[in-house]
Amino acid sequence: MSKRVLALSSSGGHWLELLRTRDAFRGSDVAWSCTRMDCAGDVAPDRFHVIPDVNRRGLHRVPMVAWAVFRVLLKERPAVVVTTGAMPGLIALILAKSLFGCRTVWIDSVANVDTISGSGSVAAYFADAHLTQWPHLSSNSRPEYWGAVL
Repeated sequence: MSKRVLALSSSGGHWLELLRTRDAFRGSDVAWSCTRMDCAGDVAPDRFHVIPDVNRRGLHRVPMVAWAVFRVLLKERPAVVVTTGAMPGLIALILAKSLFGCRTVWIDSVANVDTISGSGSVAAYFADAHLTQWPHLSSNSRPEYWGAVL
């Protein structure tokens, strides 16, 4: 039986980076989730779920996004959740780890050259693997550098 994986991110650069990890999921049962419905074609014929977007300027949307992510987790029942970030990915990690006991992987965006993102800093508490794509941002503990996806 193949491992169920949920790969989730915001659209734009986060989504493109997540797509570049696709080969790592070979042999797994993968479902994808993004904040734009037009991203579904990027992963067809795999299962796809659209979720609302949220950022720090729209925190009033967090409950709506959390509810949507919770429904995706409930439907997919993944063993592992992987995200390249932004706030929807952070919400997914928190819910997946705390409510579903999933293994979780946070890959901080390559755009964060000087420091780990705000969401990435919080994700460190919920991610089984907390990764940076810049060697100079890694430390003895976290985040770790396993290579870049770009």
